[in-house]
Amino acid sequence: MNTVAVVGAVIIGLLLAETRVSVSHEQLLRKAGAVRPDGDPYLALAVLYPAAFAAMIAEGLWRASHSIAVETGPNWFVSGLILFAASKGLKYWAVGSLGIRWTFKVFVIPGRPLVATGPYRYLAHPNYVGVVGELVGAAMMCGAPIAGVVGSVAFGAALWQRVRFESAVLRRVREGEQGS
Repeated sequence: MNTVAVVGAVIIGLLLAETRVSVSHEQLLRKAGAVRPDGDPYLALAVLYPAAFAAMIAEGLWRASHSIAVETGPNWFVSGLILFAASKGLKYWAVGSLGIRWTFKVFVIPGRPLVATGPYRYLAHPNYVGVVGELVGAAMMCGAPIAGVVGSVAFGAALWQRVRFESAVLRRVREGEQGS
């Protein structure tokens, strides 16, 4: 039970820290003249992302308190920790590459080119690859197969809408760059 509580505290701490960075970046972007395109499915992500982690932590704590462990086999905690850490590494590489352009919401700074450095040289949405890895890794660390699957699928559906929205926005920005 203590392991899940520690994992939960770390996850919540990271979520709060990332929220603080996002809000700070959002303020800087607005001052720089950035605009939010209409249609961003942000609200669904804002609810489902922390809810998925909360459900995983709750399931893990419940399983630990009722001595209902996940099936034995590979060391799920260690595997989840490695996946979670690697996913955070990818996500923070993406965040560092975007600088103040990274927020939870989609913003466009008119007249500025898209970021094409760091992981964006290889992937269109590396941050989201990292986020999915975080969810799967957290489920493994918490021993939460039910909440892990349900939370990841629900968040994945909202994330799919976000990727489609963001890709359309990026396409319009690229077309604007080529027209200049």
